[in-house]
Amino acid sequence: MQPFSSSSSDCLLGNTDASADADEHPASTSIDRHAAFGGSETRQRVEKRLLQKLDLRVFFLVFVYALKHVGLFLGLAARLQGLEEDLHMTGQQFNTLISILYVGYVPMQIPSNIFLNQIRKPSIYLSCGIFFWGVSSIWTGCRVPAQLKSSFRAALLSRLFLGFTEAAYYPGALFMISRWYKHHEIGSRLVYFTCGSAASKIIGPPIASGILGTMDGIRGYAAWRWLFFIEGVLTCLVAAIALNLIPDFPTTPASWLTMEEQILAQERMVEDVYGIENDPLKSIPRSGLVGVATDWTVWWLAVAMNFLTVMLSFENFFPTLVATIGHGPIVSLLLCSPPWILGAATSLFIMRHSDATRERFWHVTVPVSMAIVGFTIAILSMNTAIRYLSLFFMAQSSVSYIISITWLSNSIPEPSKRAVAIAFINAFASLGDIGAPYFWIASWGPSYSKSYLICIFMAVIAIMMLWVYRLHLMRLNKQAEKHERTLGLPVGFRYII
Repeated sequence: MQPFSSSSSDCLLGNTDASADADEHPASTSIDRHAAFGGSETRQRVEKRLLQKLDLRVFFLVFVYALKHVGLFLGLAARLQGLEEDLHMTGQQFNTLISILYVGYVPMQIPSNIFLNQIRKPSIYLSCGIFFWGVSSIWTGCRVPAQLKSSFRAALLSRLFLGFTEAAYYPGALFMISRWYKHHEIGSRLVYFTCGSAASKIIGPPIASGILGTMDGIRGYAAWRWLFFIEGVLTCLVAAIALNLIPDFPTTPASWLTMEEQILAQERMVEDVYGIENDPLKSIPRSGLVGVATDWTVWWLAVAMNFLTVMLSFENFFPTLVATIGHGPIVSLLLCSPPWILGAATSLFIMRHSDATRERFWHVTVPVSMAIVGFTIAILSMNTAIRYLSLFFMAQSSVSYIISITWLSNSIPEPSKRAVAIAFINAFASLGDIGAPYFWIASWGPSYSKSYLICIFMAVIAIMMLWVYRLHLMRLNKQAEKHERTLGLPVGFRYII
């Protein structure tokens, strides 16, 4: 096998002769690779150290992702404490304020990941994005100059800019992880992003209730403005730290890795795609954008993920849904946390089980089915206890999105195409985020039965589409098995289904 294609600006540092001979001497490949590191036991020790170092950096990526979601939650919490009144918002303008954030996501994610795959220092690029979204959050809390006349328009501009700056981070972080871990290792790392999102919903309510309850009027600013000031300043500080903690590519020299660890990191990526017909690591380089545009399965998954995103849109209105139970703003915010505590715990278990069994479809279907149960309960009853119980069922579904993204990453071994595919599907799914806020209009409350019915419909369609995708991958695996058996080849790559 040859080094990664020139679509990425980096190149392998270590000697790849052993990889190049893999096709000619498949039986001896694993022995040669172990020998290069002083034997299998030595390699295992080096690999263990490598993964431990990588996992620490993944935890930092998750921390930044959680901080991003805390910011989103604080924006939702601000609605309960005067944001609409201070900005003179009427009708569906709050829904538009939520929607406009994702308008910034859609055009930026694909070019961002294409660019990310071409540079040697993704850490600098992603850190700059983090800094600018902190600036945008501070901007949201600032008072509007008199010449702008409309506070709402200024808030729209700040949220649109926030969407542009945040767009690079999530698909970029997912792509970076896929460049360091083998396909069966990715899921158990990406689940931490779901846990990070859940953690933001756990810690966000007490933070918001504390700020809203104690900082109103300080220096003449309403409490909801302090939500954005504090979150924005903290984000800017984290951006400075991110320069040293966000990993670059395995082939970019890293001071936090020994040479032995760095060579092994590169070798692991070569091993991960061994046995793929038309091996992407030795084929003629092709634009990842062209590969995505001509692959029907990517478009199919993009549509399915769009439906899944609309189903998950209840998360953007979680404080509002909790408030329908009948408590005041502070109590409602505190009641938001328990469902997500359970959701984080079950997400971690489900994703780990999905990786251990190397199965994706049923691990998406079960959480989505739990959400459908929750939607149904909320439709059928306005009883306080029963409606609060329904939120616990809904909170189990957030892991379904990250499992689906992991499934996509597992199915596309070629780095440049994977980078574009992750960004494309996230961007396409963001189209659902743009429209979904209008399924939660205030006039449909407090029951929001119509909103829940839409979520059920979207969930069913998404599961049906993923089932078709699963059948397609099963067929490809059977073809690969037949091909290997006919030619007497060793067992190679298999799609996770």
